[in-house]
Amino acid sequence: MSLKPRPIGPVPELTAFVARAAFPDGNPFVSLRDTPGTFYDDERSADLFPDRGRPAETPWRLALVTALQYAEGLADRQAADAVRGRIDWKYALGLELTDPGFDFSVLCEFRARLIAGGGESRLLEAMLETCKTHGLVKARTKRRTDSTHVLAAIRTLNRPELVGETLRAALDGLATVAPQWLRAWAPPGWFDRYASRVEGSRLPEGEEARRAHGEVIGADGFRLLDAVYAAGAPRWPGDVPAVEVLRRVWLARYYLDDGRVRWRKAGDLPPAGRRIDSRYDPEATFGNKRTMTWTGYKVHLTETCEDDEVHPITNVETTPAVAADVDQTGPIHTALAARGLLPGDHLLDAGYVDAELLVGSRSDHDVRLVGPVRPDVSWQARKPGGFDISRFVIDWEARRVTCPEGRTSVLWQPGRDPWDNEVIHAEFSRHECPACGSRSRCTRARTEGREMTLRPRERHEALQAARRDQETASWKTAYAARAGIEGTISEGVRAFGLRRCRHVGLPKASLQHVITATAMNLSRLAAWLAGVPHGKTRVSRFAGLALTG
Repeated sequence: MSLKPRPIGPVPELTAFVARAAFPDGNPFVSLRDTPGTFYDDERSADLFPDRGRPAETPWRLALVTALQYAEGLADRQAADAVRGRIDWKYALGLELTDPGFDFSVLCEFRARLIAGGGESRLLEAMLETCKTHGLVKARTKRRTDSTHVLAAIRTLNRPELVGETLRAALDGLATVAPQWLRAWAPPGWFDRYASRVEGSRLPEGEEARRAHGEVIGADGFRLLDAVYAAGAPRWPGDVPAVEVLRRVWLARYYLDDGRVRWRKAGDLPPAGRRIDSRYDPEATFGNKRTMTWTGYKVHLTETCEDDEVHPITNVETTPAVAADVDQTGPIHTALAARGLLPGDHLLDAGYVDAELLVGSRSDHDVRLVGPVRPDVSWQARKPGGFDISRFVIDWEARRVTCPEGRTSVLWQPGRDPWDNEVIHAEFSRHECPACGSRSRCTRARTEGREMTLRPRERHEALQAARRDQETASWKTAYAARAGIEGTISEGVRAFGLRRCRHVGLPKASLQHVITATAMNLSRLAAWLAGVPHGKTRVSRFAGLALTG
């Protein structure tokens, strides 16, 4: 059935009159409707109408309701009540005062349609497009990016709890799709052992007792997997998602030693990105950053940072917790290029910058990365007067390196390092180096000559130039603006619930973060239109004495 959307149109006259009487000093939602107008329309959102069922709410209204909901931290039921009862929401949505609203379940269905259509970023993109039209966000201005950790909507389990709950959930899944098959062979003891959730029972006390308990669960799990994948077994039990999760958890946590099930020790566990730490959210991974650890995801926020402009968030990337920041710089630039919002200067911390990106960002997108590169960690660079790599003269055309004492290399061999990066291996003569008076400043090898590994020319020169630049006062002044992204992350965590996932799974977490960024932009645009200046870093009174004294 084809559903014709209601036109966006102006705000109904009675709604406008009552709203202005109720908010004579202004209201954020009223001012946003008055100045930029509507951020969303149905022409570009026709695919977000449901295919069947009752007459649909228009996608543009549901998109705006979702943004307003996250701006105020409301649950679906509370947001639906606000649509029915709040004048400022009716004004922003262009509704009659008597409009009855909709059932709160419509919001959940709308988010599901966004995810199903791969449209997690559409709410933010539509808002940015309107901001571009009104000159509120521009291309080639400064941007800054940083990430923070996000906790998955799960309960953290220890190893015995994890395997026990994983096996119980697999049995529940099989009991749903293949009850007769499961009842025919399941041991009677399993009905007592796995009938209730793990947290409802007590684990044995003592390390040895818990190890034995975990290995009993492991043996039961292997028995179930053998039955599921045995020759002649029905096909459908192996297609149950919970069974696949069980298989992956068992591969990561157990091994067979001469037919006996054993726990894997910490050193034998697979990398964190390949382990499942929760049966209910297999995509949530274990992450650590210095002394902090968590299970969940990471979110990367990019915002504009010109002093005389509003600071909307222009990109959001949600990744597994184990994903490296340096791997997100390229995708961020690709997303910004698609929106026509590439920066001129991109301010980043050291985790997002390497030699390859310094070159690639310039050549691919004409973006200058402003961020500290990792220093030379060789002992020569740390020793006063040491001959670090910057002291050598490289003749790229002649494929030759000259040391500070005037000797030239005897080997120039292109190749790849253990991480498959292009490198050049250079060596000096083992006959000349031992007799050099500066040998103690250059190499600690006993008999061999100096050896060094170089990056390809463009990357080497970009890295050396970046190391020199970041020591200058002008670079430090430009980079100081990056600190403001910390305040954005704090705002997202404290005022918009960015730290914790509302739902389970990476797609839903990604959608939540995009909606959160959209809600933060609503708040910032409203403040900007009201003439509220940008916040400044707070300084304690005692610290202020040093600034004024």
